[in-house]
Amino acid sequence: MKIVLKRLLPYLKDYKFQLFIAIIGMIATAIGTSASAYLVKPVLDEIFINKDKEMLKILPFLVIFMYLLKGGGRFIQTYYTEYIGQDIIRRLRDKMLDSLLLMDMGYFVKQRSGELISRITNDINRIRNVVANMVPELLRESLTIIALTAVVIYQSPKLALYFLVIMPLAIYPLSLLAKRMKKISKKSQEKISDITSHLTEIFNNIEIIKSNVSEKKELERFKEHNSHFFNITMKSVKTSELVSPLMEVLGAIVVALVIIVGGNEVIEGKMSVGSFFSFMTALFMLYTPIKKVSSIYNKLQDAIAASERIFEIIDLKPTIKVNKNKFKEEIKDIKFENVSLYYDDKKALDNVSFTAKKREVIALVGDSGGGKSSIVNLLVRFYDPSEGRVLFNDKDIKDFDVKSIRKKIALVTQRIYIFRDTVAQNVAYGEDFDEERVIEALKLANAYEFVEQMEKGIYTELDEFGANLSGGQRQRIALARAIYKNPEVLILDEATSALDTKSEQKIQEALKNITKDKITFIVAHRLSTIQNADKILVMSKGKKICEGKHNELIKSCEEYQKLHNIFQN
Repeated sequence: MKIVLKRLLPYLKDYKFQLFIAIIGMIATAIGTSASAYLVKPVLDEIFINKDKEMLKILPFLVIFMYLLKGGGRFIQTYYTEYIGQDIIRRLRDKMLDSLLLMDMGYFVKQRSGELISRITNDINRIRNVVANMVPELLRESLTIIALTAVVIYQSPKLALYFLVIMPLAIYPLSLLAKRMKKISKKSQEKISDITSHLTEIFNNIEIIKSNVSEKKELERFKEHNSHFFNITMKSVKTSELVSPLMEVLGAIVVALVIIVGGNEVIEGKMSVGSFFSFMTALFMLYTPIKKVSSIYNKLQDAIAASERIFEIIDLKPTIKVNKNKFKEEIKDIKFENVSLYYDDKKALDNVSFTAKKREVIALVGDSGGGKSSIVNLLVRFYDPSEGRVLFNDKDIKDFDVKSIRKKIALVTQRIYIFRDTVAQNVAYGEDFDEERVIEALKLANAYEFVEQMEKGIYTELDEFGANLSGGQRQRIALARAIYKNPEVLILDEATSALDTKSEQKIQEALKNITKDKITFIVAHRLSTIQNADKILVMSKGKKICEGKHNELIKSCEEYQKLHNIFQN
């Protein structure tokens, strides 16, 4: 609990005014609650026993005032604490996503997207409950307990002794329940992450699920996750609800002793009827806040477990070091100097060296797993080399801000990314919007013809993942996005694989004009894509086997000859 509050304290400092008003509300609630218990004494003694008519005129209005004070105080406290809680959660959620977006690609490869979504949505709401509800309730009920205890002691110190001795005995079993609750809560959050991950997987792969008639299989997998979550939830309910009977039994023991001892005090005339009932009212009213505090303390364990998962995300540090130096100059050449790359223990690139210059088209060819995508990953700096250097204009890209480098690069991959937004915003993604430039980019990508026929043209809303487009149309939108960016380095990672031959020819013609003043890398899919490349790198098992033009390699490189035969066939 201390760790959670310590991490949240810097955020709470920004809400001094709201906290001040909320505390006033808590104090008003505590005073209203305890005063209403105290008023039982004058109501019984002065009105019903002494038949004082003057008090009859005053006390009912005092009772109304105290309940107004109590209700008003609760409203003020709830409103302002909810405001604080919701705003802190908004800031934490922003901070979590900011932290995640700074992480390198290696992190996202290893993490399940559903797990991350669950932490940002489900886990964060548990923290909101702490800030907006639990901690304020804990403070308010604690103040109420103090105020009511003062009334109890004032009315009868002797009777109060029984309460003050017996109730602390509940601390030990409550602490055991709290520890168990924390363990269960952690398991619960992990299991809801499994559910979210599985659902994300289902919806992202719905086509393959339906085409393989595997709906039943996925449902059974989901049922298993759901059943485990249900069992953990029931353990949580059982542990949480044990607090209530425990407190009730202890409360009943206290009340029984008070009735015995207090009854004798009244019978012997040592205590008035009003004082006894005021004492009993305060004692009964004490039961509710004590029970709430015990329950809140138990439920806080759930939030503590969630906070550990949340702050794990916030505390993430990317392996690619942040550098403030901006890469401002035009990229004239790119060099790989003895570059090797490891993905954990797997060697993806082995001592690769080459140079690419402005206006050159570099083709990367080779079998699957040859290292082509790894070169692309290093160019965009999704990863840093394990050994060797990647140089832009003879300068190590590690010495520059990664964002300033990526601003100069456009990447189009085989996997097309379409956002749920208009065609125009998808094309201009990440750049300042210009309608004329969008239309020009679409025309160059051979996409404007079909976009123009849409109901709202470039302002037509696209479905999630571009579901209302064909594969070829999605690919042309992605190409238009790269063209719109007007990069200095263009990377086409099998970017025309979803196009028919006719469309691909048109794209190739457009690319000739686009690539004139750029460094272009093409991960080859068809022979026609690489024949006119200025340089072809033949990759195999992470090594550069051959390098040269098509006509040179067809004569001298055996590996390229094999690929050439495959492409022709």
